[in-house]
Amino acid sequence: MQEFGDAIDKDPARERMGPLKGLVILDLTQMLAGPYCTMVLGDLGARVIKVESPAGDHSRGFTRLDDGGDPRGYGGYFQSINRNKESIVLDLKAEAAREVFRRLVPHADVVVENFRAGVMDSFGLSYEALSDINPRLVYGTLRGFGDARSGRSPYADWPAFDVIAQAMGGFMGITGEKGGKPQKSGPGIGDIVPGVFLSVGILAAVLHARETGRGQFVDIAMYDGVLAMCERIVFQHSYLGQVPGPEGSGHPIFAPFGIFPAKDGFVTVACPTNKFWRTLAAKMGRPELAEDPEYATEHARTRNRPKIDTMVGEWTGARTKAELAEILGGQIPFGPVNNIADIVADPHIAARNMVASVVQPGPSRRRRSP
Repeated sequence: MQEFGDAIDKDPARERMGPLKGLVILDLTQMLAGPYCTMVLGDLGARVIKVESPAGDHSRGFTRLDDGGDPRGYGGYFQSINRNKESIVLDLKAEAAREVFRRLVPHADVVVENFRAGVMDSFGLSYEALSDINPRLVYGTLRGFGDARSGRSPYADWPAFDVIAQAMGGFMGITGEKGGKPQKSGPGIGDIVPGVFLSVGILAAVLHARETGRGQFVDIAMYDGVLAMCERIVFQHSYLGQVPGPEGSGHPIFAPFGIFPAKDGFVTVACPTNKFWRTLAAKMGRPELAEDPEYATEHARTRNRPKIDTMVGEWTGARTKAELAEILGGQIPFGPVNNIADIVADPHIAARNMVASVVQPGPSRRRRSP
């Protein structure tokens, strides 16, 4: 079976670019969190070989164009997080497939998986077993509540998705209208943020392996990743004795700071310093507000946030987003609230080549990829 290793060594794909060129990753992940991690590494030049079951990654069929083709093809969800990857099919429930996987491991630098805890162990493909084959192997895992090797969670056997991690990790507890019910974020941050954390941990472990010849086990829990992102609630609780709740679009320390109405939508305004507040007051035609004791300092503005939000909202609400951009853009922290149509038409996106049109296998239709 040496031909499998030879295939990896020769890399039949196009010449790769980026700082991770030459790094080989065996990617056993599916859905969003794990594939996002390996996508980031692939974008940086790593060769990512996605190992899928005969049924394929569950996300292949999500938002699939109705072209009458293979239901395991390329749905939009799958395409958006699996670029720069190759795929092979191995049914790891079969010993023959597991043996093929073992033959690949000596030629890889990294294995990434997001099965439930214990699944890879049951296949005889645990970190310990694979590191016996390849001592420099970095083994990354991403689960809802982590792996027992890092500390067994009482929720270790619970399945988890983005919404669960957002809820348990603290994000929902501080998101939503003040006094209202908790809300999830629009994007799947409960998957994406832990995925990025795992990519950072993998890179650190790869550096360690190159220096020492020994790989490491890198474990990220989705719950933990969301909590780390919500760092403010930790110091608010430990330092101030608070239990923060939803605060709307404002900020507990600064004012004005948040979302304000416009004639044709909404804009964001942030004035965390006296300098920015003086500039905004002058642009509003109310320069006296900068000297008024009720608003002259950061602490005073925080105490009088409702009054400030009302004044600023009345002023912005009488103008369009374009008019406000002309007045405030470049003067204070300001930005319109964009939808995706606004974003793809924004010259910033074009200048930085953030959205590219590419042709994907399957339906004869172009898609945009960030």
